Amino acid sequence: MSVEGSAIFSTATAEPNASRRSASFSPSIWGDHFLSYATDSMPIRKGIPRLEARHYFSIYQEDPSCSEVLLNFAKLDFNILQKQHQKELSEIAKWEITAVDQLPEYMKVTYKALLDVYTEIEENMVSEERSYRVYYAKEAMKNQVRAYYLESKWFHQKHTPTMEEYMAVALVTSAYAMLAATSFVGMGHVVTKDSFDWLFRGPKILKASETICRLMDDIVSHKFEQKRGHVASSIECYMKQHGTTEQETVHEFRKQVTDAWKDVNEEFLHPTAVPMPLLTRMLNLARVIDVVYKDEDGYTNAGTALKDLVSALLIDPVTM
Repeated sequence: MSVEGSAIFSTATAEPNASRRSASFSPSIWGDHFLSYATDSMPIRKGIPRLEARHYFSIYQEDPSCSEVLLNFAKLDFNILQKQHQKELSEIAKWEITAVDQLPEYMKVTYKALLDVYTEIEENMVSEERSYRVYYAKEAMKNQVRAYYLESKWFHQKHTPTMEEYMAVALVTSAYAMLAATSFVGMGHVVTKDSFDWLFRGPKILKASETICRLMDDIVSHKFEQKRGHVASSIECYMKQHGTTEQETVHEFRKQVTDAWKDVNEEFLHPTAVPMPLLTRMLNLARVIDVVYKDEDGYTNAGTALKDLVSALLIDPVTM
């Protein structure tokens, strides 16, 4: 788990094949397959935990010390949670269909749907004396919409902002501040008013997660988006401002993503600014982007790039 100023971790990251054969690891227990996967393909720290768990089932069951009872309980846990996710997704789909039937005009649907969501949340929060949380969630959504509006103005004006201008807006349109605020709403007693105030001050872990999202997204999607018609991405902004080539710009951004991951990791060192579950929300946002945009625009090409991952996580149960 690399942090800023950690030479040992930086060396290990740069030489994964050497570090994974450290004496602290036993091939008879871990095997080359698992260690190669955990370093070269997708570092465990950056992976989505439930997918990592599913991948590990097949590795662990080949281990001579494998506990069948423990393995079966882990598989059962995975399948139970998957069923819960399927139920929640079904409810969301029904709600969307109903909204479309009631209000066929696009903007009315969007606006009323948002109001309905926040009204429903607020009703639930009043009984628990946590209605203040909805105010923060609404404010985060307002910030999101304002940032989208600025990007749309830049697009129609054919304006290429400086990197500083762009990132101030594009970090917001990553939606991570809004998603984090919304996720805090239903987290129970671990969240307080101070938690939201901390989030709205723009802590390092939030900025780092937003940076990971924005730069990884732009690196793999900017060509398609520019062809389709889109506001200038960080790639175009940086190249214009600094006179660099696309290759040089991508190289610089990958360094910035690496540094941003160090900032994410640093925030988990004790003592932490807020309870660990709140930090984990933003870590998970960064993890999703690393999976979806690591090698290609998985969001745009979800039918091919993400199909197997979505199936493994939400559709196909683990064989007991």
